[in-house]
Amino acid sequence: MKAHIAGLGWVTPLGTGLDEVWARLDRGDVGERKRLTNPETGRAHDYLPVPLKLVEPIGRHPRLRRSSAISLFAVAAGLAALEDAGLKMTPELAARTAVVFAISDGGVLYTRKYYEQIVKQGANAASPLLFPETVYNAPASHLAALLGIDGASYTLVGDASIGLTALHFAAQLLALGGIDQCVVVGAEECDWILCEAYADWRLARTPLAEGAAAVVLRRDGRWKLHTHPGAPFVRQRDASAALGRVLADFSSEAPEEVVVSSANRSFVDRAEAQALAGRAGAVRRFAPKTSFGEAPGASALLQVVTAALALEKLQLTRALVPVIGWNQQAAAVLVGR
Repeated sequence: MKAHIAGLGWVTPLGTGLDEVWARLDRGDVGERKRLTNPETGRAHDYLPVPLKLVEPIGRHPRLRRSSAISLFAVAAGLAALEDAGLKMTPELAARTAVVFAISDGGVLYTRKYYEQIVKQGANAASPLLFPETVYNAPASHLAALLGIDGASYTLVGDASIGLTALHFAAQLLALGGIDQCVVVGAEECDWILCEAYADWRLARTPLAEGAAAVVLRRDGRWKLHTHPGAPFVRQRDASAALGRVLADFSSEAPEEVVVSSANRSFVDRAEAQALAGRAGAVRRFAPKTSFGEAPGASALLQVVTAALALEKLQLTRALVPVIGWNQQAAAVLVGR
């Protein structure tokens, strides 16, 4: 599917401004590590947080005062992308706008607290204030409500490739003709229980991270986007072949000058390198997870924003964003100028 990117936004451990974060990413800055500790065992895990001061203004909105961090990140990124696109939401515009949210682990902070109360104090202690933020579509609901969108709003759940799935789905929505723009957002928040799960399952050796990224898709815009539905694989050793099948569908395109990698110091690095081995050499290669950490629901869209900015800042024309997820899904998109 093909569409155009009209606006970008992100909330990262390195900041929120497009130019500011790009400059830090380009020079190799890394987000500040902090530590989360399991209160039951004392086991500690490093992660890369988003400084909450970056989203404090969003949190003052009456609807978001009790929201979890993931909703604040998502709303901040979505609003920034719309501003970057030069779109000011009106009732007429909202009626022709959709929200597609990409998520991996959901609101883990409130989910853990909610069920911890039930386990330790019984069902009567379950907090009705916490429960709404435990559902996967809470961030999309907040963003849609703030924009006045009461029509198409979707939440897609998956692994680190889910952001590219969301872009493909949004491009399909545009092709159907019922909307004029789609705000695609991915977000992630961190809690000790999430860090411990990823460590035990060995899903990423790069520290987990918080963050969000958003892309406004339209039928015209500053960057061209060519999406793909992705390809499954059964075993990790098959990941390279799956990504190779995706890349083969882009073979008619001109060679990419930039590759924005999904490398996270796991099997992904080797599989991605093998799939890319036969392609023409890129001018630049970026591995944003080295700086941002692994923010599963947001990572693929963070890569896409990085790719678009790389083309603009380096005056190049085509970037490839490959992603290999740990739940047997490989995907890629091409971003062009």
